[in-house]
Amino acid sequence: MKKLLNTVYVQTEGCSLRKDGENLLAENEGVTVGRAPLHMLASVIIFGGIYISPALIEACASHGITVVLLNRHGKFQARIDGPISGNVLLRRAQYKASDTPEDIVKSFIIGKISNQRAVLMRAMRDYEEIYDPGTKSSLAHTIQQLAHSLNYINKNFLDLATMRGMEGDAARLYFGVFNHLIRSPDAEFTFDGRSRRPPLDPINALLSFLYTLLTHDCRSAAESVGLDPAVGFLHQDRPGRPSLALDLMEELRPILADRLVLSLINRRQLRAKDFETRDGGACLLTDDARKTVLTAWQERKKEERKHPFLEENAALGLIPYIQAQLLARHLRGDLDAYPPWFWK
Repeated sequence: MKKLLNTVYVQTEGCSLRKDGENLLAENEGVTVGRAPLHMLASVIIFGGIYISPALIEACASHGITVVLLNRHGKFQARIDGPISGNVLLRRAQYKASDTPEDIVKSFIIGKISNQRAVLMRAMRDYEEIYDPGTKSSLAHTIQQLAHSLNYINKNFLDLATMRGMEGDAARLYFGVFNHLIRSPDAEFTFDGRSRRPPLDPINALLSFLYTLLTHDCRSAAESVGLDPAVGFLHQDRPGRPSLALDLMEELRPILADRLVLSLINRRQLRAKDFETRDGGACLLTDDARKTVLTAWQERKKEERKHPFLEENAALGLIPYIQAQLLARHLRGDLDAYPPWFWK
């Protein structure tokens, strides 16, 4: 089993990063504020105006540590990688499979809808006593509709356009009742549907931020096994888009990101004051709130679950890497189909 390495997040304005022996050293106004051995790191994610020395960039590249540059609000800016050890035979198989991706796309969508349904079912089990009859009926109806979609997709051969349409319909059903899962006293935490570029409310701001982090992990996972992160199956190819990373994250979003959003809000770790609205309507996390989210994200990734296909316990942070490896095995012909990851 691959070891779960650490990710360093740096967001203190004016902080500087440099190499000190075989360590990453973080300093602020000449004072050391953090140190991490390079061999324990998988990536360094930097928010905004942080200085990073050329020597550290070189060391990260040689150690296979990815450096990701985001702006102050978490929007992707750039990525620094060392030599990519892509397997040419695996990538040829990936490119060939992308021409007829229906079987792989079916697995991605089944995994995603199953995990969306699991999130709603978990909420029904945990909070049934406090839900009013209308909320119970709405959730139960959506759970049943998602089950019908799963059954139909599983039993029929569908073309790519049809499956993409059903995936979109399932997402609308799921997010259509997502507001029922929110139990914060703050009126600002009301969810009326997804809004992106920019997010227009706190829930969307949290979802978008966590999806950015998950995309990074899925891209790193794809590259770690030799896959091309730009060539996907469910998501159409587009210049600059990591389509395969977006594919891999689909089945993981409900569990790794959406449930974390609900936990942070329902446990009142985040309140309305932790968000700010900019000119133009963009809703963004404050710096302190972002630290809270990043800490919770790292803790979430340490939790272990039994992988339904491998039948082994694995940290949630390793699931993207395991799924990328299983996809690579399928593309090589070692597995008859790509096995989705199901949360239980």
